[in-house]
Amino acid sequence: MNLDPKQFDNYSSLKQAYDKIKSHIEPQFSVQQEQQTLMFLANLLKTNEQMNLTSITDYDQVMELHLLDSLSVLPYLPLENNLSLVDVGTGAGLPGIPLKIARPDLNLTLLDATKKRLRFLDESLELLNLQENTQTLHGRAEEIGRRKPYRESFDLAIARAVASLDVLVEICLPLVKLNGFFVAMKGVATEEIQAAEKAIEILGGDIADIIQFKLPISDAVRSLVLIEKIKETPKKYPRNFANIKNKPL
Repeated sequence: MNLDPKQFDNYSSLKQAYDKIKSHIEPQFSVQQEQQTLMFLANLLKTNEQMNLTSITDYDQVMELHLLDSLSVLPYLPLENNLSLVDVGTGAGLPGIPLKIARPDLNLTLLDATKKRLRFLDESLELLNLQENTQTLHGRAEEIGRRKPYRESFDLAIARAVASLDVLVEICLPLVKLNGFFVAMKGVATEEIQAAEKAIEILGGDIADIIQFKLPISDAVRSLVLIEKIKETPKKYPRNFANIKNKPL
């Protein structure tokens, strides 16, 4: 693998920010994983100057609010090799690409509705030599979830999106195979979880766990909502997005 950090002017500054938080990454990254991570974030910030990928550009905040937040789900991923994971509404590749760096064995699909973001992701995967068992997929999740090759085909779906949980479960659970999991990455989510309980049941899910924690620098509260797929999703779901948003289950 020929990684060339020197092509990024901001690499050394990002490395300094990374060194402040690396003790919070478990297990610790290898030198190669560290280089991949820093090159990904350096390329993200460089591309962000021409394309709206993130509003977070302070290096310390990038490390906590993007990297550590993305990796927070890592301890809860099943350990079997070739786990199929779809990152729904991946945007800038978060959390999918950091998770792929941490777990190269993952069979990762980065799903997004914006083609220019997917071009950035394809370039990033090539830059980092992460193309093996990784694909980008263009489309809206609620439409992809009705298609035979993708419906109920993933071991795990993850969403870090800002949509409410009752919306996210209808978009994401149809993609998850029986006995698989959907992980919703949220902030303080108590009311959202209560509001989504009916939708989760209708769509074939069951809340397996709710993990609440604080990010180590800012003390920002985060929640991981782990939803197991215990029944097949009824064929009439997901509905079109207007109905999902305006008339949540």
